[in-house]
Amino acid sequence: MTLPDKMVDAVFGIWDYIIMAATMVASMAIGLYFRFSGGKQKTNEEYLMADRNMSIFPVAVSLMASFMSAITLLGVTAENYYYGMQFVVINISYGIATPLISSLYLPVFFGLQKTSTYEYLELRFGPHIRLLASLTYTLQMVLYNGIVLYAPAIVLESVTGLDRLISILVVGIACTIYSTLGGMKAVLFTDLLQSFLMFGAVFSIVVFTSIQVGGFGEIFVRAKEGGRLDFSHFSVDPTERHTWWSLIVGGCITYMSLYAVNHTQVQRLQTVSTVERSQQCLWWSWPVLSVLSITTCISGLGIYAAYKDCDPFLAHGITAVDQLMPYYVVDAMRHIPGLPGLFVAGIFSASLSTISASCNALAAVTLHDYVSRWCKLPSSYIAVMTKLAACCYGLIFLALAFIAEHLGGVLQAALTIFGAVGGPLLAVFTLGMFTTYANERGASVGLVSGMALMLWFSFGSPRPAPVKLPLSVEGCGYNITVPDVPPINPSDYFYPYRISYMWTSPMGFIWVIVVGSIISLLWRQQQPWERAGQSHPDPALFTPPLAKRLRAKFENKSDVQCKLLKSNGVVQE
Repeated sequence: MTLPDKMVDAVFGIWDYIIMAATMVASMAIGLYFRFSGGKQKTNEEYLMADRNMSIFPVAVSLMASFMSAITLLGVTAENYYYGMQFVVINISYGIATPLISSLYLPVFFGLQKTSTYEYLELRFGPHIRLLASLTYTLQMVLYNGIVLYAPAIVLESVTGLDRLISILVVGIACTIYSTLGGMKAVLFTDLLQSFLMFGAVFSIVVFTSIQVGGFGEIFVRAKEGGRLDFSHFSVDPTERHTWWSLIVGGCITYMSLYAVNHTQVQRLQTVSTVERSQQCLWWSWPVLSVLSITTCISGLGIYAAYKDCDPFLAHGITAVDQLMPYYVVDAMRHIPGLPGLFVAGIFSASLSTISASCNALAAVTLHDYVSRWCKLPSSYIAVMTKLAACCYGLIFLALAFIAEHLGGVLQAALTIFGAVGGPLLAVFTLGMFTTYANERGASVGLVSGMALMLWFSFGSPRPAPVKLPLSVEGCGYNITVPDVPPINPSDYFYPYRISYMWTSPMGFIWVIVVGSIISLLWRQQQPWERAGQSHPDPALFTPPLAKRLRAKFENKSDVQCKLLKSNGVVQE
């Protein structure tokens, strides 16, 4: 069921191009506005932290948009179509993780008021773990954003006829311009605009499929008939791809690794004036994210309801499952002027929001974790250097996207890297905030060994392919030969390679906690406060419950010492 050339050529009309062009122009206009208004981005405090006086709503929406990339929209739709709606259970984990982040992690970062998240690690452990963590974050985000820029372009080219190179250039250059000129304020407000377009793209799929199949309820009727509404997977077997346990536990650790300690999110959470407002941003971002996530899941079921009897993948209409959503737009919505343009604008907006967030965040890390450590810059140069760094990262993403097809293996692995390093990095910050015994040696060995182990588990091969739910081509109207797929025998594969990707972050988290604790207790090392000649650590470095206990302990100890000195006549009443 391959689309004829004339169909592809006829997809985009004048209104579609107008909508796409308006999206890019509006994004760049926002960047120009903030470049020439207010403080005109002359200081790093304004450029990177928006002067710490942003409103709650744009920050909350930006927190969602920063990691809800085009890959997520395309992937979640295909997930629900081919594997069922079990994945929607992951939204429960967001509700569990949000109060933990808000009460246990966020107050520490907000209290320290550091521009780079990784400055915390030097204060708590030492300079080596800070450099190791920031380098890991930089590599992780550079590789991830190369995919974010490349993947939607290649998918949309294959189903809409939009030239891949033009797509990459338009999105990459527009994003680099507005994030470089307007700084954090431009990033936050363009995220707000782009989020509306993302919602518009996904909602249009749900509405259109509902009309096409005869009503919103009919989507779920057909999905149930096709086995897409089976929520009975309660197994604790880690080799089962999606279960309630893997989605809730794995989703919780992954969400915390992104929203509790990832610099991209922590930087946004510090753009408001008080910790209470920052916590409100986090709380409001949760329902915004869940609404988009659940709607995207339903859009996958809607497309399944439309193609229940003629699957595009088996009918050779698409060559990869991630092309499903754009294919539906081309196949079913092309006759409505502007609707394909709205969809493509929404997909590109998802890429824009992720890339712009990364440009700004990586610029902050580069200046504070690398440049400022190795050389002293005049204050007048710092703001200029930060803007140059943001621009350079945008160009690096562009270059990486252009050579992506030649580095397929590495770049396809970047998404796995993104998950594999999240759990270990969260564990390092957790060791620092929740214990007083953990030291730099333990944290460093735990982080390196944990990432190495998780990357081995994630990349090791051969590994069994996930089994799709039943598909049909009976309604395609012509004969299609569906190849027989031999049944998979799990025992033929090495056990670690069979473990679900949802357990990668929890396993990495537990490994670093255990190894870091054992090595810290067995291999003692002076803590930073001991090297500074202080008798106890700064309570501000620890999570609020532990910080409260430490303050009470130090105050009691101080009172005892004072009474002892008074009794010996050293101190007068």
